[in-house]
Amino acid sequence: MASTMNVTLLVVALIAAATVLPGTQAAEYVVGDATGWTIPSSANFYSDWATGKNFSAGDILVFNFAPNVHDVATVNETAFGACEKSNPLSITSTGPANITLTSGNHYFICTIGQHCAGGQKLAVINVTAASSGTPTPPGVPSPPPPPPSAPSSASSLAATFSFILMTIASTIFCLF
Repeated sequence: MASTMNVTLLVVALIAAATVLPGTQAAEYVVGDATGWTIPSSANFYSDWATGKNFSAGDILVFNFAPNVHDVATVNETAFGACEKSNPLSITSTGPANITLTSGNHYFICTIGQHCAGGQKLAVINVTAASSGTPTPPGVPSPPPPPPSAPSSASSLAATFSFILMTIASTIFCLF
């Protein structure tokens, strides 16, 4: 009975510590949601889809498409505006394609046929740095990451709270 109680208390302490400790996780966005990456019903479909979303460095864009029917090419802003497909920065022809964002601006088009001219293009503007949450203005290179700093009072509090919980749990464990 005592060992079951000890294990229960230890599990409770670990869960409490895990909920207090800060964590960050990248978001995953399925481009176009249920529509996927295809020739859209309107030229503004993908820009409307991106509106209101706050993309951060480390977030993942998932482009769902059938191979040999569509592709996803990363291009510069000029190529994006002109649907110029002859010199992409990168191209993926097998879906789903997962693209991890970095801070700054990103431009994607489909290079098959006239798909881009039909609206199969997506601009993801002002992707924020994961740590600062400050958007990078267009045309300005992303600043280097800041040097490591002293722990914040919140993380110090979380660490102290976790230590106290673990001490209590181990003390109770030793008593039984």
